[in-house]
Amino acid sequence: MVRKILAAALLASVATPALAESVVVTAAHLLDVNSGKTLDDPVVVITDGRIASVVTGANARPVIPAGATRIDLPGKTILPGLIDMHVHLTSLAEIGGYTGLKYTDSFWQAVGVANAKKTLDAGFTSVRNVGSGDFDDVGLRQAIDGGWIEGPRMTTATYAIGATGGHCDDNSLPPSLDKQQPSVINSPGEARAKVRWLHKYGATVIKICATGGVFSLGDSVGGQQLSFEEMKAIADEAHMLHLKVAAHAHGDEGIKAAILAGIDTIEHCSLASDEAIKLAVEHHTWFDMDIYNDDYILATGTKNGTEQQSIDKERMIGLKQRQTFARAVKAGVPMLFGTDAGVYPHGDNAKQFAMMVKWGMTPIQAIRAATLSAADALGTPDDVGQIAVGRYGDIVAVDGDPLADVRVLEHPAAVIKGGERVR
Repeated sequence: MVRKILAAALLASVATPALAESVVVTAAHLLDVNSGKTLDDPVVVITDGRIASVVTGANARPVIPAGATRIDLPGKTILPGLIDMHVHLTSLAEIGGYTGLKYTDSFWQAVGVANAKKTLDAGFTSVRNVGSGDFDDVGLRQAIDGGWIEGPRMTTATYAIGATGGHCDDNSLPPSLDKQQPSVINSPGEARAKVRWLHKYGATVIKICATGGVFSLGDSVGGQQLSFEEMKAIADEAHMLHLKVAAHAHGDEGIKAAILAGIDTIEHCSLASDEAIKLAVEHHTWFDMDIYNDDYILATGTKNGTEQQSIDKERMIGLKQRQTFARAVKAGVPMLFGTDAGVYPHGDNAKQFAMMVKWGMTPIQAIRAATLSAADALGTPDDVGQIAVGRYGDIVAVDGDPLADVRVLEHPAAVIKGGERVR
């Protein structure tokens, strides 16, 4: 008798699958980032976190599942959840230089929780976190994916790979307190091994430091720091593991070497020559340029603890980077939206859209850089970047027309991630 009861219960559980959870989102308009057109009266049905149907027009009759939750956004324009391709969620612009040494190691992951929420509330439902100590970004990603905290979908680089004494090493302490970063390499063989190690412990993208940087001490911002052979070893190993590679590179020689080595995205690109821009077009290498944060860095100066030499570096390359951006856009380089949030305050990510338009992009080009193009560069075009069937139900709603005034993206009226309204 007991066996029969258990068998009947098991059969019932198999025959009666769990009901799918559906959400219906309505709005006044939908910006189709693929066509660049604004469509009226959209109805988006999201089932179990992914978009099941999208219809537009007052006469459309969508199939709405019984018992579906409704999110009605009258008068709003909806577009895909935004993607920032260059953030540091476990960093704070407000704490720079040696000031950071006052805080215990776990402090940075703790503030990362707050930064993740700020970023999501700002309309960015996906980010690529390109550099974090102690695998803090992996922990954040796991907590977000598990539903323990609120934040965007994260692609995590963990430690960034660099050379001894380079931008990704720690040059702030004297030899008696020497601290070499765990991701430092000094040969192609070491580079391959480091990619494997980072992948083992949670890297879903690889970040390298091909040249010097603004916030590293004692190096030239444009000087190449990894050899072509080292970069190629990293790219080959990462691609074998189905990982993309991002290269921090301000200087022209480092940018060109990274492109020829097969690196997927070049970050910053401040001093790229016409030759480097031409190579990027030929190899379809993405440029990811943080052209907004110069204003914040120079306005705050050393107030947050930033060293004067870093301010001097930023003053040297800030305008040049924006001019390079304009040349790259005009030449047809594939462009991404990346802000380097953490160098300026988290949550202000969307302020870069207006700067991208000021320096040569149309509004739809800037929006595509943070949607379609970003999804393509991440290698997840079937998951994010569009309001389309099969993609995650990630949506941001704004007041007004972002094609007429891209600044409306700075103040989202609603944010939906996976069919759940988070703001």
